[in-house]
Amino acid sequence: MMDEAERNEKIDAVKRLIEIMRPAVQGDGGDLVLQHVDPESGLVEVELQGACSSCAISTSTIKLGVERILTSKLDWVKEVRGQVEEVEDLAFSASLGKGSYIPVRR
Repeated sequence: MMDEAERNEKIDAVKRLIEIMRPAVQGDGGDLVLQHVDPESGLVEVELQGACSSCAISTSTIKLGVERILTSKLDWVKEVRGQVEEVEDLAFSASLGKGSYIPVRR
């Protein structure tokens, strides 16, 4: 079991990489939000928001983009799971289009 300092260091490393990736997702009208990091198991959970909620390639964005980058940069990351923001109106979400979504910081 790792100590608290090592755990926090690993979580911070994931947060830094997510912040580097966010502008690319935001440029397409969405956002990438870190939901959970488990440094012990190597699991990272993210959520795609905005226009990405209705995007046909959201799974590819998570697996071929986010997971590929995190696992290549952080050898302890084993898997990235993702979800998309639940959106009532998919037509509105799709209409956000490229660069229209303004992310809200949580």
